[in-house]
Amino acid sequence: MKSFSITDIGEKRHMNQDYIFCEENSIGGLPNLFIVADGMGGHNAGDYASRFSVEVFINKIRENQQKTPIGMISDALQYTNDLLLEEAGAKNDLQGMGTTFVTATIIDSLMYVANVGDSRLYVIRDGIKLITEDHSLVEEMVKTDEIDRKDARFHPNKNIITRALGANTTVTPDYFEVELEKGDTVLMCSDGLTNMMEDNDIMDIVREYPEDLEMAAKTLVNKANENGGKDNISIVIVKM
Repeated sequence: MKSFSITDIGEKRHMNQDYIFCEENSIGGLPNLFIVADGMGGHNAGDYASRFSVEVFINKIRENQQKTPIGMISDALQYTNDLLLEEAGAKNDLQGMGTTFVTATIIDSLMYVANVGDSRLYVIRDGIKLITEDHSLVEEMVKTDEIDRKDARFHPNKNIITRALGANTTVTPDYFEVELEKGDTVLMCSDGLTNMMEDNDIMDIVREYPEDLEMAAKTLVNKANENGGKDNISIVIVKM
């Protein structure tokens, strides 16, 4: 396994509210850990929310070595949510802050994934497969056939999310268990990438640099910025 991570402010934002973590070595009871968080909130609250959440989550994982991977992740997410709400309640300028959060750990050939919000995780093999499901208003509209899937990326309400850390006292992630094969590429990203690029275009760039993860990630960032760069762009890429 090898990995690379990158975050970029984009072309339109004045602050990077994304925060990422990429560690191939063990963290607590997990053999590796990868995270993408996309913060939200006024002024510096989104920046604070994503960084705070990732740091609290990692520290909680370090303490807990007794449960299953999903058990450790679930406990750490609820703990992080509790502290995020407490922090927001204690400081006026942080009220209403929250963050998306997608995290993964890979144990042998099994990947365990948890997701809250609309940051995504893909597996690229023969094609590109979206593993996570966006917790967003537009995704709900797609499910109820109010809009077509092809129109979702350009919908004016694309950025309204329905779940996030910091949104409610109880956090409700989706969990996934994915069987990986040698040669698979795992791509985690914030919506600053997926709002600017089609999935197949993302796949084509990753395939263009099958062994050079840094070049693949940097090319994806450059392409997203060329297409408008309307938001922060964060990528964690892992090659099996």
